[in-house]
Amino acid sequence: MADDKKTDEKMEQSSRYESSHSAPSRSASSSALSSNPIFPVLAYCGSSIMMTVMNKYVLSGLDFNLNFFLLLVQSVVCIVAIQSCKTAGIITYRDFSSDEAKKWFPITLLLIGMIFTGSKALQFLSIPVYTIFKNLTIILIAYGEVLWFGGSVTGLTLFSFGLMVVSSIIAAWADIQHALQGGVEANSKVSTLNAGYIWMLVNCLCTAFYVLGMRKRIKLTNFKDFDTMFYNNLLSIPVLIVATLFVEDWSSENLARNFPVASRSNIMIAMILSGLSSVFISYTSAWCVRTTSSTTYSMVGALNKLPIALSGLIFFDAPVTLGSVSAIAVGFVSGIVYTIAKFKQNSKPKTGILPTTNTPVSASSQSMRDSLRS
Repeated sequence: MADDKKTDEKMEQSSRYESSHSAPSRSASSSALSSNPIFPVLAYCGSSIMMTVMNKYVLSGLDFNLNFFLLLVQSVVCIVAIQSCKTAGIITYRDFSSDEAKKWFPITLLLIGMIFTGSKALQFLSIPVYTIFKNLTIILIAYGEVLWFGGSVTGLTLFSFGLMVVSSIIAAWADIQHALQGGVEANSKVSTLNAGYIWMLVNCLCTAFYVLGMRKRIKLTNFKDFDTMFYNNLLSIPVLIVATLFVEDWSSENLARNFPVASRSNIMIAMILSGLSSVFISYTSAWCVRTTSSTTYSMVGALNKLPIALSGLIFFDAPVTLGSVSAIAVGFVSGIVYTIAKFKQNSKPKTGILPTTNTPVSASSQSMRDSLRS
């Protein structure tokens, strides 16, 4: 009996030893998993692709014209998601303040303009062309920083800008050439592309003004990522409700065109996922910067344009031609050159700056990051 008792005590001690060591082991493995840079990079790329593809799926219908309603659903989903995360203690952000809301409201209007014009451009253009032309926003932001924040533009940065312009020209040329081969529908397709290019130009301007204005306001309010997301989405809801009710057509016939019975549930699911993806992008952006570096994050943003553009070729009927593939390749290279230029510019004193010299205060890579998060 004594021997049996000793054996039981040994087994109990061994069990306690294993449990006390297995818990730290599981905790360590969980910590290693969260700090592994591969996972945040893949999560950031996946959320970016999901948002673009979901928006394109909703907007790809020929008769879809409830763009303000789409933005409203996305804003409501985003507020519900981040408020739920705050209640669960996963994230934190400041409580609502009417004084801060008044100061931030002009930034929200710019955001609505940026997203609305982007949705209209995405409605008329393919994902690869949309992604390529979006690079032109970086040029506007860079020179806006020169004027507003005392930024600077180096020779290598100018070279990357030149590549961005060339890739956009190639993309537009390839798109128009493909449209002209459409026979009797050629004129209609070219008109659609022209409308898309106009919306894309307005979107680039709205995006540049939004990013620059937001950065200027953030300096005054000291907003963090989720503070910005909270106020942007909350303040946009009443504006979007008014816009969709008084501007858009809510007749039963138009609703039937926008939400066909065969694909109604899929469209609503895509709208909800596109709203959730904005939360994922903000979280994975912070996760990526925390586990890697701002330089690595900028490089990921540049490399991420390639899978986004390719997703348009895979999931949608985007034309695969020599011109379109060349435009994607040149745009991809321009993003890499731009990231290298900013890395070199930030790692040494600013000498020999073109075309203007001011006190260096900020970097365009941060503005691009803010634009992508929005």
